Amino acid sequence: MRPDSGPGAGPSPGEAAAFLLDKIRQGNGYARGRKRRFRRSASVTKVATLALSAASTVILGFQDLNTWADVALGCVALVTLLGAIEPFFNWRSRWVLMEDAQYRFQRLADDLEYLMASTGPDELTFDQLSEIFGRYQAIWDDLSRTWLEHRREPAPSANA
Repeated sequence: MRPDSGPGAGPSPGEAAAFLLDKIRQGNGYARGRKRRFRRSASVTKVATLALSAASTVILGFQDLNTWADVALGCVALVTLLGAIEPFFNWRSRWVLMEDAQYRFQRLADDLEYLMASTGPDELTFDQLSEIFGRYQAIWDDLSRTWLEHRREPAPSANA
């Protein structure tokens, strides 16, 4: 038992380090889940746009255009819709943003694990943990700031 342990004494540096490591891993898990979702959305949008563009081009090449012309027109309309939706949601940049956050969280977890492994339990200090926590907060701050910047940007024009 620590000499200062008692009601309201707070966690030891080792306990605080374990708590912080758990928070970092939760952040990494959040970024991983979002990254998968955004990657899937970006990929589906690109593949659907490509497939519909190719289908409409092939269909318009048919000699007998009665029903097929209507199908091709529908494909072209969907391509236009997807072309308008993709820049609004900007899934690819969000996917890359989560990839960066996940890298930074993993790097921070590695640094904290190394600190915990290389420092004796009695030598670990709250000052060392404060530096790690500051980096943890900076990752969230950067992620939130960048997210808001992306949301504030006007959608790129189709001509750009």
